[in-house]
Parts: sequence; C-alpha cells; structure tokens
Amino acid sequence: MSNKQNYQSNELIDRLPKHLKQFIKPQNYEGYSSINQAVWRYVIRRLVNYLTNVAHKSYLEGLKKTGVDGEEIPNLYGMNRILKEIGWAAVAVDGFIPPNAFMEFQAYKVLVIASDIRQIKNIEYSPAPDIIHESAGHAPIIVNPDYAEYLRRLGDIGSKAILSKHDVDVYEAVRKLSILKEAKGTNQEEIDEAEAKVNELQGMNVTLSEMAQIRNLQWWSVEYGLIGDIDKPQIYGAGLLSSIGESSSCLKYDVKKLPYSIVAAQQQFDVTKPQPQLYVTPDFSYLMQVLEEFSNTLSLRKGGSKGLQKLIDSQMVGSIELNTGLQVSGKFSRSILNEDKEVIFFQTEGPTALAFREKELIGHGTNYHKNGFSSPLGKLKNINLAIEDMGPIDLKAYNFYDQKWLSFEFESGIKVEGLNVTGIRNIYGKLMLIQLKDCTVTYKNEFLFLPKYGVYDMVVGKDIVSTFAGTADSNSFPNLYNKSTTSAIKHSKSLDEIKLEKHYDSVRKYRNNGLKDPAFLENLFKEIKVKHPKEWLLILEILEISNNSSLTESIEDYLTQLVELHSELNSLVSDGIRIIKELSKIKTKLQ
Repeated sequence: MSNKQNYQSNELIDRLPKHLKQFIKPQNYEGYSSINQAVWRYVIRRLVNYLTNVAHKSYLEGLKKTGVDGEEIPNLYGMNRILKEIGWAAVAVDGFIPPNAFMEFQAYKVLVIASDIRQIKNIEYSPAPDIIHESAGHAPIIVNPDYAEYLRRLGDIGSKAILSKHDVDVYEAVRKLSILKEAKGTNQEEIDEAEAKVNELQGMNVTLSEMAQIRNLQWWSVEYGLIGDIDKPQIYGAGLLSSIGESSSCLKYDVKKLPYSIVAAQQQFDVTKPQPQLYVTPDFSYLMQVLEEFSNTLSLRKGGSKGLQKLIDSQMVGSIELNTGLQVSGKFSRSILNEDKEVIFFQTEGPTALAFREKELIGHGTNYHKNGFSSPLGKLKNINLAIEDMGPIDLKAYNFYDQKWLSFEFESGIKVEGLNVTGIRNIYGKLMLIQLKDCTVTYKNEFLFLPKYGVYDMVVGKDIVSTFAGTADSNSFPNLYNKSTTSAIKHSKSLDEIKLEKHYDSVRKYRNNGLKDPAFLENLFKEIKVKHPKEWLLILEILEISNNSSLTESIEDYLTQLVELHSELNSLVSDGIRIIKELSKIKTKLQ
C-alpha cells in the first residue's frame, strides 16, 4: 500500500527513522519511456553477456533471485517482494544523497536506488547514480550472505563516521556535476565549471575525515571491488558490474591489482575517470576483517577529546557517550581540556537530546533542551571516588541527595553550586544526571552557567568513551540530514524527441506482441536514417525483430557505414549485433 509520502512501503521500510524517509520518493514507473526501456535492455544484455565469465558467481544467481530482468526496467514493488526473502528492501531516491544517510539506509538493510536511468549518450558509464547501477549492480550481490552482512555492517559503522565540512562540499559538488552531466541540453560551460569545482575540492590537501576514509573503503570494495586470485580476479563491485566500459577494461594488465587491506581507506579516487588501480579481496568474509580493523581507529570506539573536536569541526549533529552510558546528541560547539588533553567541559548549541542505550530519556528531548546543553566532566577535587561510582552512603556523605544545597569543585577547577532537585540513575543504579536549581557554574574567571538560564542538568561521568556522527536515538532529530539544495533537472522534450520516442514505442509493441510486418519495419528504418542520422540503438532494435533477410542485410550495411562516420559507436554497435546473433541462434535451437 502507498503511504502518505506516496511510495509503496513494507515492514522493512516502515521501521526506517523519519530522517531517512524524507529522501524516499515514488519510482514513477509510468514515467519510463520506451527509449529508457531500450537502454535498459541493451545495457543488461551486454553486461550479462560479458559478465557471465568474469563476475563472481553470486552475480548471475542474484540477478534471478532479486527479480532483475533483462527485458524490463525493474519495478521496485516487485523487487521488494523478492528482496524481502533475504531480509532486504529497496527504495527510490533522487540521485546522490548525503553520505551518512546513504550508509544508514544500508545499516537498516535497505538499498537506495536512484530511479532515473542514464541517457543514451552515457550508456557505457553513467555520471549519476541510476537504476542500472543500483538494481543491476548492487542488488544481485546481496544474495551472498557474507557480502550482505558486510554491506549492513559497513552501513552501521559508516553512518556513525564523522564528516568534515570538506566532505559536505565535495558531496554537493559531485551531486551538481552528476545532475548537469546527465541532464539533456546542459550548457557545456556550466558542466566545465561544475567539473572544475569537483577537481578543485578533490585536489585539496586536506586530512581525510572518518567519513572520507570509510567512503574510500566502500569505493574500493562495494563499488569497484575485485575478488579471488589477484592474478585472475572476478568482479563484484557495483560500479564495475553496471558499467559496460569499465567492466571490460578493469581486468586488463594496465589496471594495477592490489591486495585489499586497510590501506584502501587512504586511497582517494576520481569519480570522473576510470580507476588506475583496483583492490582484490580473497573472499567476502575478509572484507569484514578489514572493516573491523578500520573500526578500531574511529572515534566511535576511541572517544576522548580528539573525537569531540571532530564533532565540533563537523558543524553537524553528533553524539558523545560517557562512561556511565549517558549519551548527548546535538551540534557540539565547545570543549575545555585540562593539561592532559582530557575533556573537562563540553557544550552544544541549539536542540540537544539526552539518551541511554540509544533511547531518549523521557523529558530530555530537543524540545526541552532547545537552546543547547553543557556540563563539566571528571572527578571531584580531593575525592578519589567518581560521582557515578558513589553508593547511597557516599552520596549522602557529600550531600548528593534531593533538596539539598550542593557546592563542590572538580579536579579541573570547575565549581558548581545549586539546589539538588533530583537525579537520574542508569539501569545499574549509578547516577548519570543531576538536576539543579539556582545553579552557578564557574571556571577560573568565567561563568559557564547562571541561575537566570533556568534549571541546570549536569551529566555525571569522567570520560567520553565514544563520539560519533548522528544521533543516539534515531527519533530525536526528525530532520537530521539536510536535503541538497541542488535538485534534479527536469528536461522538456522537443518535438523530435517525442517523435523518436513514439518510434521506440512502436518497435517495443511490435516485439512484445509478436507482430510480423516487414513493410512497417522497412519504412520505419528508412525514416530513421533520414530524420535521425546518428540513431543506432533503435536501428539495433529493428534489426533484432527483422525476419526479412533483405532488410537485415540493409540494416547491417547501414550500421557499418554509421560506425565509419562515428568511430565512438564501434564497440556499442558491434557488440549489439553480436549479442543479437547469439540470442537468435539460441532461440532457433529451442524451437
């Protein structure tokens, strides 16, 4: 059934948080033209014909199991009925989406599929994500359980990797370039300007963020990965599986083959060019070993002042987790460190939420903490026992119980005074939050909090054990990810394009209905030659259904002349003819 967002949902999609659902759009299957369907048929046929011998065995098995058919662009509703059997789902999105959002969809075992399809001019390689890349590249391999679990785990880790402002700028620039390149009639000057911006950003000598590193791992595995023997590897990366050009060129000797390792996290790539080197994993389970090794380097597992500073620099919503299990989510704006580089105070600005074990604390959501949050951390001065480790007797001895005036100083020199209203304990009975009225917090000569600001909620904890991008409770920030300001360009079709689409449509109906009218095909062939002199795909479609030897010969002669005039069409046309003849032989044998 359709939900209020006008896309077909299911149990797996229903469980997605609101901040991900904002990116889902209807597939609009009726919007695919007969030209789109012809592009799909050509690319899938050619890929399957070639990949049969060079792709990992999971690929061809997966095409059948995930409902990807060579004759028709897949309907996501139909794909979802099949994907459900292996615990996955698919949704349509508008091209590139923010990196963390993309990863988080994977963590929920949902494939994001850009529902648009490439133009004929980009038939060998699409500069933008499209339904060929996503459904015929990504979907088939997930039938392999080891790979599927790697993809999910990569998404889970990747969604928590901290971005930099540079990552966001690169994402926006690449999205804009891909949209311009795939749009019909785009001014070349505009494309050149967008490409220059991408090159400028990618050429900057910046320290790779956590997200940039995990994006590199994803690129050299999920997108451009090879598997097996390094001297004779097979293809499993979706970028290679869905690219006519690179699927054949990638296995050549001049493309360097390297053993996949954590080193791949540091290897940058250029999305606008074929890759000069590729990484080979011995098997899918090894990908998980590398991911686990890489995960140990992330702030998610290391926490501390460096992790907090990464969150501050990112200028995006992130989370910290304290040794008590309390989690704080928001845009972190400040930290104060002691001489040992330990965090003794942190601050957020704007809406903030508190959680424990990924569940928001009742009454401590963004509506309550709408103006930010701050708190000291550490142990109290001259007291060896940390507050969170104090039992009832210890707490009473230091006046840590309700409706008592508190006045204490941390080892860092931060002083807190106020009326203890109440406290919140974790499931182990340890204090993790103290609420104070009439509270004043000072450090050296600075007031960090004053009574006029209202009730003060002070977290209890001495260490930040984890820092990560995003929010602890997925429901705390419904608009966690901002949508791109660059929208897809909707092209208005010319009269010539409309007429050409009608010709494709008539050939499609002719084939699907099993018609036999040589005169119709011959007249159409003559018209195409005159009015669309560079058209090759429709000519191949006519050749495929022609059962008139004279017409077939005329078409083949014409295509030979066309290739002589336009050498860039050579492999497209020659492979198309070869596949048609091979399929014809198979069909004859079966009759």
